[in-house]
Amino acid sequence: MSELLALNDISAGYGEALVLSGVSLTLDEGKSLALLGRNGTGKTTLLNTIVGLTRRRGGTLRLGGKDITALRPDQRAEAGIGWVPQERNIFKSLTVDENLTAVMRPGPWDCARIYAMFPRLAERKGNMGNQLSGGEQQMLAIGRALALNPRLLLLDEPLEGLAPIIVDELLAALGRLITQEGMSAILVEQSARKILPLTDHAIILERGQIAFSGDSASLASDHSTLHNLLGVAERKPAAVKAH
Repeated sequence: MSELLALNDISAGYGEALVLSGVSLTLDEGKSLALLGRNGTGKTTLLNTIVGLTRRRGGTLRLGGKDITALRPDQRAEAGIGWVPQERNIFKSLTVDENLTAVMRPGPWDCARIYAMFPRLAERKGNMGNQLSGGEQQMLAIGRALALNPRLLLLDEPLEGLAPIIVDELLAALGRLITQEGMSAILVEQSARKILPLTDHAIILERGQIAFSGDSASLASDHSTLHNLLGVAERKPAAVKAH
């Protein structure tokens, strides 16, 4: 399997502030990565660095074997990076359909395929972006990223602040996208237990550096690491009531 993304010894931040220090990682075509860590450890900054929105202090980035270190954010998008930021960044004054067609690029992900992935959007294709619920806006943000027909999809806390039923719908859609459609993806999420089952590999950041790197299935059962690095409490079996 060929290497899709490679970060080598990346150090980056904002202005004079250094957030990431010496981060290296690789992701192969068709694979997915859970990017985990407590608040303020550099997860969003790492995605922003891949997109090209931070001040890089050192290191290199390659996408599909091509050095993209010096490329602008728009050039990185053209090279195949799709990004779903926390702010979603949909066009609220355009309809759902217009949001998708405005950014659509040639490739397998057309409107019909996106609507099949998110039936709620199909039902609301004529609605303006500002007429959608938070969950529907998140689906549209993901749909817009897919409309670019990216090689790599970056999702920054796609489940944040959503109702449980919408979280379940999004998790199911992301699961299909990653496991069935073979989309290469990096997901940032506060809840490790929600995204570890969807991903192949996992990285935990601590103070802007990689504190753990391994496969997601192993991390999911490594209660000590989950607790020490993420503060995740071990699940205990429900008590059986005596009758």
